[in-house]
Amino acid sequence: MKLFFTILVLVCSACSQSGAQTQNAATPTPMPKDSAKASPAITLDKEAVQNSDKAKAIIEQGIQALGGQTYLTIRDREQQGRGYGFHHGNPTGGGGPFWSFSQFPDKERVEFTKERDIAQVFVGDKGYEITFKGPHPVEQKDLDDYLRRRHYSLDRVLRTWINDPGVVILFEGNAIAAQHPAYQVTLVNAQNESVTLYFDTDSHLPIKKSFEWRDPVDKQKNLEEEVYENYRPVSGIMAPYNITRYFNGDMSNQRFLNTVTINQDLDPAMFDPNSGYNPNKLAKPGKH
Repeated sequence: MKLFFTILVLVCSACSQSGAQTQNAATPTPMPKDSAKASPAITLDKEAVQNSDKAKAIIEQGIQALGGQTYLTIRDREQQGRGYGFHHGNPTGGGGPFWSFSQFPDKERVEFTKERDIAQVFVGDKGYEITFKGPHPVEQKDLDDYLRRRHYSLDRVLRTWINDPGVVILFEGNAIAAQHPAYQVTLVNAQNESVTLYFDTDSHLPIKKSFEWRDPVDKQKNLEEEVYENYRPVSGIMAPYNITRYFNGDMSNQRFLNTVTINQDLDPAMFDPNSGYNPNKLAKPGKH
């Protein structure tokens, strides 16, 4: 992490902890004779606060573009489309259909194949794969990957990270993201985890997200990115219908959505791996 970035993080953290009194009130402690030497730090504090305020304003514009309070209070979401996998940027096979059901903040069910007879269910910090043999826990590596992506997901960042008083928010200037002019904003939490968002300068919608994590085995850093395209209005929000994921610069996954539905009060049984939930039996005729 660059030295300037590190300094900004430390300064912004100090500013957030000191509160408005530190910003506005004069200190009662007598100023030292060489107080002029301290003035650059005061100037840097002010610049850091202005930088953070600008970053927060950009994020707020992005949230409003997504639907404002309607977006922030989505209870559940269904997505249906086709997904494509890649390895080192090369396709691993033809795209298959999927149905994804999310109930905020931490439940998701993804169904695969035309028959929808294979599913993955994630509830809290647990994950299950369901086949004709019944449910069984997903492999630990796959669970770790899923929980990491959820922790850094766009929904989680815009609904949770920004409300955490321990998170520092920085404006990092103009950038090009997904071939669009963008504003670049980085959020850093108290655990020194960071995620960078890119917002289109015209639409204000988020068009890219990136974060780094260190592999616990080889200790190497990995870079994950997501690009959001083809936004469409859905029940008062804007939803990206094309999502592309990259791993260390190589395309790893693409999703092309056909439908997005929000707030339909999903059946709680679909998130219980032992419920015997059957999507074909319970789905309404013609719904999919």
